[in-house]
Amino acid sequence: MELWKQGAEAKIHKTDFYGKPCIVKERFSKSYRHPILDKSLTAQRVKSEIRAMLRCRMSGILTPTVYFVNMDSSCIYMEEMLDSVTVRDYIQSVQSSKTAVEAIETLTPLANTIGHTLGIMHKQNIVHGDLTTSNMLLQGDPSNNRLCLIDFGLSFFENLSEDKGVDLYVLERALISTHPNTEKLFNVILEAYCKSNDTGSKDVIAKLEEVRMRGRKRTMVG
Repeated sequence: MELWKQGAEAKIHKTDFYGKPCIVKERFSKSYRHPILDKSLTAQRVKSEIRAMLRCRMSGILTPTVYFVNMDSSCIYMEEMLDSVTVRDYIQSVQSSKTAVEAIETLTPLANTIGHTLGIMHKQNIVHGDLTTSNMLLQGDPSNNRLCLIDFGLSFFENLSEDKGVDLYVLERALISTHPNTEKLFNVILEAYCKSNDTGSKDVIAKLEEVRMRGRKRTMVG
């Protein structure tokens, strides 16, 4: 296997699985934890990640197909999403080649797709845990807005509006800090979110505002 990337929680390898291009996510042990506790927590995270991806796919949300899981080595073998670009790279490309107004017009359909997708995800009580534009892919022609969610390593299942509000807050901060002048796009995301999650979106948006207020207070206090 070829080591491709390494993060704080896992190593990402590229290989093939019976002839299919494959990504292997290998969670490594944490030396500061007791070995038995570490193995138990790692197993729980692997299972939670797989369940979140499968439930998303069952709900019509595109995620990489899981080919195989090796619990002994804490490895998830999954589909490599070929012909894809991260939403982060796509937004940066659009912003660098168009005026601010043109960029917003071009990216509005994508914002609608993101909001719709997250609304469905939260309706299934899936909290992603790390919503950033780097953890979203556009497969094929980016203008088709074929959105794929990836990296469910911090995901969990929860019905509380607080956790879903935090999920949206993480995306808002990531979007605005990485891509300047995208406040309007986040509003479009929220509008689409509410339409696809009509049963619980009101409480989630209220919690989002509470989280925003807490964030502002922390910024003011330092």
